[in-house]
Amino acid sequence: LSSGPDLQEVSQLRITMASSAPLLQNEGGKKKSGHSKASIFYGADEYLEELKKKYAHDHEIAALKNALPGEADPNAAGVGASNDKMLKVEKNNENRSHKTNRLFPTPNKPDPMPKNLAFLFTKITPEQMMYMWNVLTAIFVTQCSMVLLYCAALATFPDHWWTCTLMFGIPFAYIAIQNIYIDHDVMHGATFPPHEWQRFLTHCFADFFSLPWEEFVLEHNRHHASTVDLLEQGEFGWDPEEFHYALQQWAGPFAQNWYKYLLTVPWIPVIHFFGLNDTGSLFALEWWCHFPDEGAGGKCNKEFWSKWVPRRIKHNAFVMSLWACIWLLGTWPLGRPLSEGWRFMFTVSFFARCGFSAAWMFITNFTHSLPWNNFLAQDPGRTWPVLHDVMALVLGGKHRWNEMLFHDVHHAFPNAVGTLSQRGRFHGWQAVHDAAAEVLHRGLWKPNGDEETQMQKTQRKRSLMMKSTR
Repeated sequence: LSSGPDLQEVSQLRITMASSAPLLQNEGGKKKSGHSKASIFYGADEYLEELKKKYAHDHEIAALKNALPGEADPNAAGVGASNDKMLKVEKNNENRSHKTNRLFPTPNKPDPMPKNLAFLFTKITPEQMMYMWNVLTAIFVTQCSMVLLYCAALATFPDHWWTCTLMFGIPFAYIAIQNIYIDHDVMHGATFPPHEWQRFLTHCFADFFSLPWEEFVLEHNRHHASTVDLLEQGEFGWDPEEFHYALQQWAGPFAQNWYKYLLTVPWIPVIHFFGLNDTGSLFALEWWCHFPDEGAGGKCNKEFWSKWVPRRIKHNAFVMSLWACIWLLGTWPLGRPLSEGWRFMFTVSFFARCGFSAAWMFITNFTHSLPWNNFLAQDPGRTWPVLHDVMALVLGGKHRWNEMLFHDVHHAFPNAVGTLSQRGRFHGWQAVHDAAAEVLHRGLWKPNGDEETQMQKTQRKRSLMMKSTR
């Protein structure tokens, strides 16, 4: 673990909040006594107790996580199911989808659990949870530092705008990609931060206003509750991502209708860039039009003004204050009037949007597309090894690339496994890759009499191909 890419980044930045020690139990299986390095600022036991209290307060998150396929979140076990439309799986009295008439599937968790797969389903520890939040905090500090250094570079070398801008912009876009992947890891494994102030740092460079962290978690879990099969979007209720999926598969099979998709697919990076993704402004407006559900008799939700509005105001006040500071950095330090601060601010925002958009296109569009899953069915790890290495480098490591390769495993076990990149942080990408391949080969869903979906047929073909080449 101590040589993993994320830990190297943190140690190079000298962020002392992140632990450089392995976060797993020792060989004897006993937890170390006292506080680990990850517990310096917050005890692990105290964090776990606070986590349960936060789930009780944010019962919406707990109810939605507990409605997902497979096991409920153990820290949210005390919260019951919700009858709100946005917080439940939509199905009829026969447990079938209103859209496809399929039964709500049951994940095929290995039972008995083989030793080589047990680590993939083991509950992560409080120390690991805090470690991930520390890495996320380190990324925010890095982003702020990069903006300050960019300002200093422009002030020192005013005649080399393009050189300074590209030397800042490309790494800044790259770290924005890392930002999203760590956000995704955190929300599936350590939903609430050890410290309240950390919830403001999660995605503030993504846009000029956005969803607060708790609603970011909610809408993403709404996606998981609605879309359990990667190619059957919105099968069990409204999926906030549905517009994206429509752009890439509205016309039917790609091979026969590729020319039709030329009209819509090119718009995908455009709408991401302008904020129609989980951390963007347009997406926030879309979500706010749907959540929270109205109260009884069409009345205003009882927690709308007491919980949700104050959170939205606080979060976006912080985000706007951050961008206001960036505006000011583009004025007097660079010898410009106050009215020209937008030049610096828009440049920073441009590269941030490039990175955030790229990350969301991988997570949202690629993983849920038929062409991508058909490509994976050919076992490209064997036939396209260079492509795998290049894309892993782009995303920040092979543990991140596992998320692209086994996103179907992630959707089958959103609570029990969490994210594949998260597991790779603590167990290594190769072990996670091999375990996920074995889980896929066993079948992600228990047979229930329904006809196999296109995704299930593709998964079977892929798992057989992977097994045959080992």
